[in-house]
Amino acid sequence: MVLLFLYCFAVAVSGSSPQRANESQASTGARQGTQYSLAVEVPLVVVDALVTDEDGTVLSGLKRENFRILDDGKPQVIRDFAPTTAPITIVILMEYSGIAYDYFAYKAAYWATGFLDHLEQDDWVALVTYDIKPTVRADFTKSKPAIEQALRELSYPEFREANMFDAIAETLDQLAEVKGKKSILLITTGGDTFSRTTLDELYTKLKDTDVTIFSIAIAEQEYLMAEMRGGGSYIEYLQMKNQLQTFASRTGGFAWFPRFEGELPDLFRSVGGTLRNQYAISFSPSKESRDGQYHKLKVEVIGVDGRQLRVKNEKGKYRKVTVYAREGYVAPTVSTQD
Repeated sequence: MVLLFLYCFAVAVSGSSPQRANESQASTGARQGTQYSLAVEVPLVVVDALVTDEDGTVLSGLKRENFRILDDGKPQVIRDFAPTTAPITIVILMEYSGIAYDYFAYKAAYWATGFLDHLEQDDWVALVTYDIKPTVRADFTKSKPAIEQALRELSYPEFREANMFDAIAETLDQLAEVKGKKSILLITTGGDTFSRTTLDELYTKLKDTDVTIFSIAIAEQEYLMAEMRGGGSYIEYLQMKNQLQTFASRTGGFAWFPRFEGELPDLFRSVGGTLRNQYAISFSPSKESRDGQYHKLKVEVIGVDGRQLRVKNEKGKYRKVTVYAREGYVAPTVSTQD
């Protein structure tokens, strides 16, 4: 799978092609003679954090001094801090297989169409479906009608397989080339038939990604009804739910299991609300921490006294603060030039 936008996006950000950039540098060097400078690249870990009170109210207006970030329990110096202002870049990764006589495929397509109403004019969105393999149906675009058209043009599902682990892994690989903040909206039953990627391998890949995953399960109501009738394996579904919750929690996202269609607008608003109200926090790991290993991260929100921040709600009651952010990162290795 090749997302054509990856190259276009990189060119748009840099303002020129890689070839032109090299030519410009060579020209500058020729004009200035033999003067050279050595630039040392310092690795940065960027963490996107959403902050709410315990009632779910988003807390805006926080400052750099309100945050403390811990790398394996050790406080870090925050290098850069800013509220999120960039448009959303999101892939709708949608299960579209012949499972249950195509029922869930059409349900997923209908739900995906509803999500488009909650995107803004400058947001970027792509559509990828998966059955036996992932397929790009629409590359990154700001045109919501283009995504709607791609959803309408979906034919009957060709395969009954739903290789979810492979689809997530491949999408993460493609998004690794996209600069800036990006996310996946995973619309799925939660099942996986026979992916080449194992669950453990996927969990390992999640440790090394900066992509936020939002999971929406489309089979909650059907599995509950099957369980009540004694015709389904609810234990198996609980395992699926745990996987979807883990995909989300490890990347700083959320997982939802709606039973009714009326729940969807609030869930879709939550996806946009999360991405538009995060704080981008970065730090540079110490040389000792650049060991190539997985490090646990914890983001805390504190008051002027250095203690965990508590806020008052509209009724004047103190509420605890909750931070949603990815759980860790794989540290870079020490460069020989450091």
